Amino acid sequence: MRSVDVLVVGAGPAGLAIAGRLAAAGAGRVEVLDRETTAGGAPRIRRPRAGRRRAGAAERAGAVVRTGVTALGWSGPLALDTVGAGGHETITARAVVLATGARERPRTAQLVAGTRPAGVYTTGELLRAVHGYGQRIGERAVVVGAEGVSYLAVATLRTAGVAVTAMVTDLPRHQASAVRAAETRLRRMIPLLTDATVTELLGHGRLSGVRLRHRDGRTTTLACDTVVFTGDFVPDQELARRGGLALDPGTRGPAVDGAFRTSREGVFAVGNVLHAVESADAVTREGEHAARHVRDHLAGEPWPSTLPVLVEPPLRWIAPNRLAPADACGFVLRTTEVLPRPLLTVTQDGRVLHRQELPGTAVPNRPVYVVGHWVVSVDPLGGPVRVTARRG
Repeated sequence: MRSVDVLVVGAGPAGLAIAGRLAAAGAGRVEVLDRETTAGGAPRIRRPRAGRRRAGAAERAGAVVRTGVTALGWSGPLALDTVGAGGHETITARAVVLATGARERPRTAQLVAGTRPAGVYTTGELLRAVHGYGQRIGERAVVVGAEGVSYLAVATLRTAGVAVTAMVTDLPRHQASAVRAAETRLRRMIPLLTDATVTELLGHGRLSGVRLRHRDGRTTTLACDTVVFTGDFVPDQELARRGGLALDPGTRGPAVDGAFRTSREGVFAVGNVLHAVESADAVTREGEHAARHVRDHLAGEPWPSTLPVLVEPPLRWIAPNRLAPADACGFVLRTTEVLPRPLLTVTQDGRVLHRQELPGTAVPNRPVYVVGHWVVSVDPLGGPVRVTARRG
């Protein structure tokens, strides 16, 4: 058994950011573990060069980054069993930070019917095949999804010399950012089929097409030899679940308050394990912000009781989703519907704490950011805080 001051599980942008800040601030021995062979984030999604820069910055600050090490489970409240090239090891810490990120669900989890021909990818598999192994992909592709990562898949296919026949989304519009010039160019070039769902994959040996069902009941078939399912990310919360940490039913990640504290004293969580899936820049800022709260805990700050923050349809989830009395934080949320100029209302026990009309349109699969100055009005002895939204 070995002891450290802070143990960070996950060497992605969030984990490296919090580790670097803590090490630079003199938090003692800060160690980062990652099951991948390289630090910086999942190579199937992150840009390797940017990942290496982040890992180098954390190490220069004094953090120890260990790759090829998997956290298997918990042997105590703040003790993790790990395995790596050196064998089994138990590591105890004064504080544990879960930064395990998000993972993609495969096609089988999406319940798409059909055979299992060659030519079916997730975003990560596509990026790994093209950038990691230089594999030949195909001739004509269909991309399922229309959010930011979907356009990353389109750009990757075009780099590999694959013509993109169409993008397909079950929503009435795309969900990509309006400020990214590259995505804007691709939206103009690639046909987008909205209100449509892929119901079946066709072909034996090699994919020959996909069958679509449109919202009006029509069915059509698109000929292609490649299909890429994009954007179906879920928090990689297996370690949190094994530890018995409270999970939020909306995000499906660990429930945390504004200081990134989980339901277990001494255990924090940051990044896309909380909310799949935000950008590397966004989760890096989270890690940097969370470092201050980890330092406060190491200095003896009490672990507070919290209140739940609940959302009602058409909102899907909100993070943070717990509140402590001294929290001063902003929030990110997602909606399941397209909401032009939505009006958000925050209440507690029927008392209105905050109203905010958001500019523009809230779109599924795109983050909506909400100010948190109203948190000081929350009654710590009251009931849950509720957030609702309606069209403005």
